[in-house]
Amino acid sequence: MEIRIAHLFPELLNLYGDGGNIICIQKRCDWRGIFVKVDQIHAGDSVDFGNTDIIFVGGGTDREQKIVCSELLAVKQQLHDYVEAGGVLLAVCGGYQLLGHNYLLGDELVEGVGVIDLKTERGEGRLIGNVMIESDICKMPIVGYENHGGRTYLGDCEPLGKVTSAGGYGNNGTDGYEGVHYKNVIGTYLHGPLLPKNPQVCDYLLKTALARRYGSEFDFPDLDDTIENNANLVMQERLKANVVNKVQVSARGRS
Repeated sequence: MEIRIAHLFPELLNLYGDGGNIICIQKRCDWRGIFVKVDQIHAGDSVDFGNTDIIFVGGGTDREQKIVCSELLAVKQQLHDYVEAGGVLLAVCGGYQLLGHNYLLGDELVEGVGVIDLKTERGEGRLIGNVMIESDICKMPIVGYENHGGRTYLGDCEPLGKVTSAGGYGNNGTDGYEGVHYKNVIGTYLHGPLLPKNPQVCDYLLKTALARRYGSEFDFPDLDDTIENNANLVMQERLKANVVNKVQVSARGRS
């Protein structure tokens, strides 16, 4: 078996080490004997998602996001068709914002690719801290670290999960939800990187992608995630007792 990943603009969107998500996918496939081909898509490259199983979009600064957004708008229809056909896509932080209709870059309203019904506004200060959410896609809570100035509001789509930690803000700090789950797309503000901290999320993406390519018949043996699961349990206990995070104001242009 094999799986093909399109890693979009890694030279621009790797602000918080989100490229570690690709490494996690590669290792968990390698341990199962699944061959992985990673196509790095750079600014100016031609794009064809016809043979792609998973698209990954990381986070970047406001300046880098604006560069990437112009690139994505050029392949907006391809991206839309991929998503609507059930293609698997993981977008983190700035990449998550770019999937929506628009987001604010300072005082400028920037057009997003609009493949998901959401919008992002600029808020006062930044939403920073560790966070834990409950999600339908896996049994264990999802843990990660958020650091974003944008406030994201969902339209006709479902959140990835509900914030359950004592601290943590999620999409906007008001509605109690984090991320988005639309068809086979997951968008989130959680860094860590996300997948090494939450191998169940990684396996959810892999199983979904493999089922789309091979149907119901494929070998996907369990891995020994004792260490990873114990780390998750430690974070759960810390976050249950965590003091509510404070909004930290920063002049740096990061999403």
